[in-house]
Amino acid sequence: MPRLLYLYLARRIFLAVLVLETGLCVPVVMTSLFHYLPTSAVRSGLLWPALLGTLPTVVYIALPMAVGVAVALEFSRMAADGMIAVLYSLRLSVLSICLPAAVVASIAVGFGYWISCFVAPAYVGQMHDVIHVIRNSLNHRLLEPAQFYTFDNGTRTLYFQRWKSPDVVSNMFIHQFDTAKNEEDIITAETTEFRRNEHGVLLVMSNGSVQRRPIGSNKMSTSDFGEYVLQIDMQGTNGLPKRNWTGVFELQLPSFLQAAPGHGPQHYPVTEWTSEAAKRFGIPILALAHALLAMALVLTLANATGRNASTISALVLVPAVHIGILIGTESLVRRDPRLVVLVALAIAAEFAAALVLLVRQQANFAVPRPVALAAPRSPEPLRADLT
Repeated sequence: MPRLLYLYLARRIFLAVLVLETGLCVPVVMTSLFHYLPTSAVRSGLLWPALLGTLPTVVYIALPMAVGVAVALEFSRMAADGMIAVLYSLRLSVLSICLPAAVVASIAVGFGYWISCFVAPAYVGQMHDVIHVIRNSLNHRLLEPAQFYTFDNGTRTLYFQRWKSPDVVSNMFIHQFDTAKNEEDIITAETTEFRRNEHGVLLVMSNGSVQRRPIGSNKMSTSDFGEYVLQIDMQGTNGLPKRNWTGVFELQLPSFLQAAPGHGPQHYPVTEWTSEAAKRFGIPILALAHALLAMALVLTLANATGRNASTISALVLVPAVHIGILIGTESLVRRDPRLVVLVALAIAAEFAAALVLLVRQQANFAVPRPVALAAPRSPEPLRADLT
């Protein structure tokens, strides 16, 4: 196939993959963000970490489907425009016609493995840090007025009436147990400012009072203050508060392989590690499998039944196979790690079906070898009959 034609087909498929990948990723990412983040997440600065934590994982999971659908659409267009028939008439083999799409799919496979093994593990923890902050109300801008919040394992309760500005509230109420002084405190303030520092958040309270009662005593002392400062363990200037656990999905490739069951100390359940391994190593290779299957379906069905049947079959089968394998890695393997064999067999079966269809198509449109023709004999000279 001429080089210009190779580049033309590869560029069209590459651009189609970009458009479809964007169309698949944007709704999934936005749905995930709206599901986990409250409306106050924008003003609290949690939107960007959540986006970075979600996008890489969605990219490598959706990429194989985008490649398969893009190849199916491009080959269906070629079949409808008669381009495939022209390429066959030029004595180009099925391998030559499929080569540009296979190259693009192979590049997508390498890109998918890079995302799944290195990029996604490096950022996915940020999304779980955001969830940790939201569930434990560790960002002061997430706090809603007229609600009670508990901190420090229930030893401190916080309540305020309304927000005056993004960092200032009015009518603050705090009930806490001071274990160092062995006393119970009730603090009220007219206004309170949340100030972030390296260690957390300072509550700078103004115009209030403190009531103290030693634990086990009924005597209570009250004192007024013009300004009172209290340190609280919330999100400070050093970024999101860290969780006290690390998921297997946060391990990059070397650490992930070292955490495999049976290799060194086992820190993670076998089901979680196997499910994550199935996604990391099984999903990216589907870009090539889906591309081969889409090409095989279109080349096999387009000549006999036209564009509609070939396009519909590819557009239905490729996403169905991808979703089925994804469900297997996420659900079945978590129930029983031995079911990962079924996922591997499904991927192998897709490759085998695509290759069988392509080999049959190659056999149907094989270019016949030229037959060597015998050299023409020179005519014998005429002999005069002297008799």
